[in-house]
Amino acid sequence: MKAVETCIPRLELETPQPREPDPWEAAARLVRAAQSGDALAVNDLLNLLTPYVNRLCRPIALTDSADAVQESLIAVFQGLPKLKDPTALYGWVRTITVREAVRVARRAQRETAWGEFEDVAGTRNSELASDVHDVLRRMSSEHRAVLMLRELEGLDERSASEILNIPCGTVKSRLHRARNSFRKAWTR
Repeated sequence: MKAVETCIPRLELETPQPREPDPWEAAARLVRAAQSGDALAVNDLLNLLTPYVNRLCRPIALTDSADAVQESLIAVFQGLPKLKDPTALYGWVRTITVREAVRVARRAQRETAWGEFEDVAGTRNSELASDVHDVLRRMSSEHRAVLMLRELEGLDERSASEILNIPCGTVKSRLHRARNSFRKAWTR
């Protein structure tokens, strides 16, 4: 005998999808653990922050970007116990890193050829990356810093002025000069 199938809709309970961990909260947990003396958390935090710090230093410090990264990371980890809001980690690190990169760039006696620029340029076209690198290499570290914060990091002038510890009007004028300088050098 054939089983009678009924047309009763089956209720399928939706199983909640596992949420992806929030990277900000994960970083905040690492900061709290590192502040309490967890050496593994310090190592994990170092691994998390190094690529970010490197990406920020390279367009500013050019030939001395490795020194700028090192100086920035030292300053970050020395100041880590004083960080009151662990969820503000990335903004805090960005502020320290840009200041250190500008300081290292100013200290440099001469600027020579820069390493690869492909990840900052956002393209794998090596000729374009080389051209952008060449134009940026000719700019002052102050102009590179303000251009990087505004164009690559997407910060407004007020935020850039706080990070660079200069007046907002100075940021606007440097940004204007940096864009003009870049435009002129690019069209040549």
